[in-house]
Amino acid sequence: MQQGLGTSAQAQQSETSAKQQGALATQNSGEADGVQSPALTGVRHPLYRLHKSDVVELNFSFSPDFNQAAAVQPDGFISLKGADLILAEGKTVPELRDSVLRAYTGVLHDPQVTITLKDFDKPFFIAAGELGRPGKYELRADTTVIEAVAIAGGFTSRSKHSQVVLFRRVSDGVVESHLLNTKSMLQSRSLAEDMHLQPGDLLFVPQNLISKIRPYMPVSNLSMYFNPTP
Repeated sequence: MQQGLGTSAQAQQSETSAKQQGALATQNSGEADGVQSPALTGVRHPLYRLHKSDVVELNFSFSPDFNQAAAVQPDGFISLKGADLILAEGKTVPELRDSVLRAYTGVLHDPQVTITLKDFDKPFFIAAGELGRPGKYELRADTTVIEAVAIAGGFTSRSKHSQVVLFRRVSDGVVESHLLNTKSMLQSRSLAEDMHLQPGDLLFVPQNLISKIRPYMPVSNLSMYFNPTP
């Protein structure tokens, strides 16, 4: 009888252990090597990270004499009033605040600081080539290639509509290119292949064949070939 009770207790203990392991596995299902998966933790919109030339404003609640605006220098650091340089590039605003508090340890007693991002590199695209107004434009909303062409002043008379090139940086050393036939899109009245721009994209519209020939052979001189004198 006692042996039966012992076997039953062991079985219950094994079942409890299995449930605990299952619960732990469920709890950690969003982690890999201690790093949580954004898809399972809901972190779908990461915070902005500071870049060179960004400007932040620091306001100290109880020490207004230390209030200041600081720009991220080309080396990635910012200069603080009455404290050492601190690295800012690549940090979020909350991370920068922690660094500022550490920098003022020993300078201020229990500092309270609010950091506001005042100026930053806004998303942009560059339009180049045979366009009415080539240049750098802010990417303020969802924009397609044909919409970007319109923003940049439209095609010129020398544009090669059928071979518009979209350059997109994939990594520091890799740039991918997409060849788009905008002429076919507009003629067919279908924008299914019209690509959406991403920040930093370069849109290039090349010259057509005639515009490449003209600088070397003026059109007025071609008449001698089509209407030769006897």
